[in-house]
Amino acid sequence: MEIGQKLKHLRVRQNLTLEELASRCELTKGFLSQVERNLTSPSIVTLNDILEALGSSLSEFFREEKQDQIVFKKDDFFVDEKDDYTIHWIVPNSQKNEMEPIIIDIPSGCASFDVAPHTGEEFGIVLEGSVILCMDERRIPVRRGETFYLHGKEFHCLRNENKSTAKVLWICTPPIF
Repeated sequence: MEIGQKLKHLRVRQNLTLEELASRCELTKGFLSQVERNLTSPSIVTLNDILEALGSSLSEFFREEKQDQIVFKKDDFFVDEKDDYTIHWIVPNSQKNEMEPIIIDIPSGCASFDVAPHTGEEFGIVLEGSVILCMDERRIPVRRGETFYLHGKEFHCLRNENKSTAKVLWICTPPIF
């Protein structure tokens, strides 16, 4: 861990000059400059004084924040094969996020699960084949390359009435799949 870089980041984030920080923690501007450039190391007591002047603490400063995974590879995916469809969970544990993307394969003559009314929104794009978006009494065809966007106010599902398997990228917020 680069203590100097991290201290400088905290100082700059608070729009403080070296001189202002030095005044707040009763140290010299030159000493703080050396600390930020990792040319010298402060004692624990001095580091604590600097952190207090920056509105932080030793425990916060040294806490390692876990980085969220940003890129997911095929090895991260989870496949859930049902009788009438297959779900590819393309972002593991996405229930903790604000949106949940899946890829669903729907064989000929089959349908997805019924989605119950909810307060969120959904978006989908048909990657292969075509589907019928069934919403209560409405049946809306959605072909390859076309998208759908809906509010989850009513029961709905996707049906495949064609001869080939349909593949749909389906995203929901909040997660409900």
